[in-house]
Amino acid sequence: MFNVGQIDGLPEAFAIPPAEASPTLPGPEPIAHAEAFFAATGADIRHGGAQAFYHAGADHIGMPPLSAFRDAESYYATLGHEACHWTRHPSRLDRSFGRKRWGDEGYAREELVAELGAAFLAADLGLALEPREDHAAYIADWIEVLKGDKRAIFSAAAHVERAVKFLHGLQPGATAEAEASEPEPEAEHRATPAHRFEAAA
Repeated sequence: MFNVGQIDGLPEAFAIPPAEASPTLPGPEPIAHAEAFFAATGADIRHGGAQAFYHAGADHIGMPPLSAFRDAESYYATLGHEACHWTRHPSRLDRSFGRKRWGDEGYAREELVAELGAAFLAADLGLALEPREDHAAYIADWIEVLKGDKRAIFSAAAHVERAVKFLHGLQPGATAEAEASEPEPEAEHRATPAHRFEAAA
């Protein structure tokens, strides 16, 4: 017994129909006004890999491609988190909180600013994010680190307001208002919650 594909000269009735292309699963589509917002900041945003981060030494944001995220809103929320970190550079808001190493109190304060800032930016851009327990737990982890300082959340909120205002100030027709903080040591940030995206296989 032979497969018809192995036999030459068969009548047309035995011809094999052309193989149909496998359907491609639709990926998230860019959101035009969110794209325009982050493009207007002038931040150096590089796509590739499976991690989102802000590299202070090289002053660039690293992002997985949009297709790696479960939805476009998650992509822009993650980009908002990293854009808030981007504002801490000495040439912008010069924010450090005295951080010296990964996981110390200064690092925790910066994470709180970036995560709350991302939430504010999502609201400003009209992005509907689904509440997630792991997202809330991420913020709760940093609040736990800072629980000894009752004013930490108020301090963070003031820095969040400056960061978000700075990013809005870079939009066409707006004036950026940069307010300085403490000098910032060069460091690399790689702590955006991985739950927001799934790396493409």
